[in-house]
Amino acid sequence: MTDPLPRVLVHGGAHGAWCWERLRPHLHTPALAVDLPPTVIRGAPHVAPPPDTARLGLDDFADAVLAAADRAGYDRFVLVGHSLGGLTIAEVTRRAPTRVAHLVFVSCLIPPDGQSSIDALPVELRALAADAARASHQDGAVVGRLDDDTIRAMFCNDMDDEQTAFVLDHVGSEVPSLLAQPVTRQGIPPTLPSTYVRLGRDASLAPEVQDAQIAAWRTCPGGPVDVVDLDTGHDVMISAPAELARILDGLAT
Repeated sequence: MTDPLPRVLVHGGAHGAWCWERLRPHLHTPALAVDLPPTVIRGAPHVAPPPDTARLGLDDFADAVLAAADRAGYDRFVLVGHSLGGLTIAEVTRRAPTRVAHLVFVSCLIPPDGQSSIDALPVELRALAADAARASHQDGAVVGRLDDDTIRAMFCNDMDDEQTAFVLDHVGSEVPSLLAQPVTRQGIPPTLPSTYVRLGRDASLAPEVQDAQIAAWRTCPGGPVDVVDLDTGHDVMISAPAELARILDGLAT
């Protein structure tokens, strides 16, 4: 039976609530897509981030999710994160564990307790991410938008021309300082059910990198994790929204 609890959808890096637009019509459960701060850069690729963007952190992102759930009247919900959104949904759960019925990681980064996203990345990408994080603190600057070729390679390798154009028209900037922020799992119930959606053609987080994230979550907080495989690229909510919606609708809480 379909669970009536709403789904709260949290985007990843350089994305916004827009990335869930094609998924939501396929859901049979209520859903809310959250825009993380600064909202001005979400879905607006040519807008420069505000100068104080580099000072944002996980506290700000978690506050945004909980405030959006409050405005929607959602007391308890299934929390879904994509990519870098894994940081945010884990922090929300740590701060408000009684409100989260089930966690869903869609090809997410899940650093081990006390480590950062940079530590969770493959070795060949760590130096690049660390440079971006350091650059974000220089005179309040923020690393800018990805170029189109990089966007196509990272997010659109399984998309048709129309889907690719949609992504190119919306991908914006990110808060790279977030990559260097250590995470904590203190307060997350070890019995909380969770699901990891592993994407077989992901060009941003390869399957073996996703496996390392799953292993980290199983170690701490140590709760049950169901792994569901989809043969898609990184932005599955755009390239295969119906398939992802079936997984989200079918969750038991």
